[in-house]
Amino acid sequence: MWPETKQELVAIQNRLGRAAFTEWLPAGEYTIGGCFVCFERFKSGTGDKGDPGWAAAVVMRENAVIDYRIVRGQAGGPYQPGLLALREARLLFDAVSGLARTPDVLMVNATGRDHPRRAGMALHIGAVLDIPTIGVTRRPLVALGEQPGMQRGTTAPLRIKDEVVAAWVRTRANAHPVIAHPAWRTSLDTAVNLVLTWSWDSLTPEPLRMARMLARKTRAGIDLNQASYAILNNLD
Repeated sequence: MWPETKQELVAIQNRLGRAAFTEWLPAGEYTIGGCFVCFERFKSGTGDKGDPGWAAAVVMRENAVIDYRIVRGQAGGPYQPGLLALREARLLFDAVSGLARTPDVLMVNATGRDHPRRAGMALHIGAVLDIPTIGVTRRPLVALGEQPGMQRGTTAPLRIKDEVVAAWVRTRANAHPVIAHPAWRTSLDTAVNLVLTWSWDSLTPEPLRMARMLARKTRAGIDLNQASYAILNNLD
């Protein structure tokens, strides 16, 4: 399911970057997920294959978590730009596929079309799981573009040559923007709108922020696997 080598991953990315799909659009009440992986802290470098890792996935409806899953595993490789799936994808897949409720759309801490082969990990995971996905990152991978105005809701395109592949989104006034990445079965407009809709008090959209918090707290030794939804929704 997940490639073991750079050559295998590049071949998959080349196929996915050209793949056609039917666009998903939010309609009525929908559920949204977020997934995030963190690894044992190391002093220097980009990590190694086998590093201990913790991945969390959540599903939210309106403003509440309605399902979650936390798993522990190992990194599939060191961090390499454009090859993030080798390091993180299997752990994220295990967390998301273990959810009792499949979200209608999933936010991933990775790029989509902002990628040398137009198939970052956010798009890759969506294709494997058959879930529409949106990437959310703090920095672009390949694309270039000026940041937007300082007011909340302002956006600015990110391009690879003449192709718009993502957008800066200011989720909080006078704070650093995030990047919304269209990925599997989503458009740039949908990615930007959902990033803004689900960004409340934090720079990061809430589903992704919750998943990040659960992964990091579990790494710190806090057992949340049996926590009630009431406890999760009041974590800080």
